[in-house]
Amino acid sequence: MMITFLTVTFSTEGARPSEVLNALHNLGFEPTTGSYDCMYKWPSAATVDDAIFLADKVHATLKGMGVLFKLETVGNDL
Repeated sequence: MMITFLTVTFSTEGARPSEVLNALHNLGFEPTTGSYDCMYKWPSAATVDDAIFLADKVHATLKGMGVLFKLETVGNDL
């Protein structure tokens, strides 16, 4: 199984964390605990191009929210 983990850095000058997480949930991300804030479970094997496309969608979704993000995709199929 492939998973993309996402870490968000919030700013007091940006959107509320609940707004950011709601927007990410609409993309298919689930909140998690531990070292990451959210994860996206790929329904099937994904390519590097798929991971970049997802990163572009996250970027477009979070644009203007005043946050930084980091993605990490893991799995033996990438």
